[in-house]
Amino acid sequence: MRLALGRGELSLNYQPIMDVAAESPVGFEALLRWHHRDHGLIPPETFIPIAEETGPILPIGAWVLHEALRQVQEWRRDLMAADSLSAAVNISGRQLVSKDFPNVVEEAILASGIDPDAVHLEVTETVLMNQPDLPEETLQRLHGLGVGLSIDDFGTGYSSLSYLRWLSARTLKIDRTFVHELGRNPHGASLIELVTGMADSLDLDVIAEGVETREQLSELRRLGVRRAQGFLWSEPMPSESVPAWLAGF
Repeated sequence: MRLALGRGELSLNYQPIMDVAAESPVGFEALLRWHHRDHGLIPPETFIPIAEETGPILPIGAWVLHEALRQVQEWRRDLMAADSLSAAVNISGRQLVSKDFPNVVEEAILASGIDPDAVHLEVTETVLMNQPDLPEETLQRLHGLGVGLSIDDFGTGYSSLSYLRWLSARTLKIDRTFVHELGRNPHGASLIELVTGMADSLDLDVIAEGVETREQLSELRRLGVRRAQGFLWSEPMPSESVPAWLAGF
């Protein structure tokens, strides 16, 4: 794994984040892929925990930030009606507690030329709950840069309202398991309605993950969810496929 980056075996795929009402793209989430030269495609759920435990996640994470922001800014600059796209990048717990992390983020922003307001750093709720000693200086520096913090897989952990306020998060991403229950289990809609109402009271945006059907989309609209992503619109795609996909809007 330590050699994967130098060998060019790592790449990013991009999944669109959609405006629910207009069904138009508002951003892309960058997703890391590892194509091993001998073993083929290795699932991220297999190699990312190992990279975090053994250390390579720091240089890999820096590369992901630089590449994702560079690519999204290129689309913002060169493609029609793409100038307001946002870039969402997943961040690990080890990155978040690294003292150098704000510098890495700032360098990636400066190198790409992207508007910091278009950058969303996604951290899972579970990771945040496992980082009680998260340096406040890190949060202050990230907020000072103008980037947004998104809490991914929301609903799978135990976040408190006070913790959400302390983090000054910008977005909650509703876990796909709740979206999957729409139309099957009435509790699914109730939980999404609860999260959406809480987010509104805290002035947070909400993104629903894992949308696969029109029925789910209709329910999300009814529940007041404004943004979503999922296979209904596109699977994660390589960067070279994005311009043609965007041309359809």
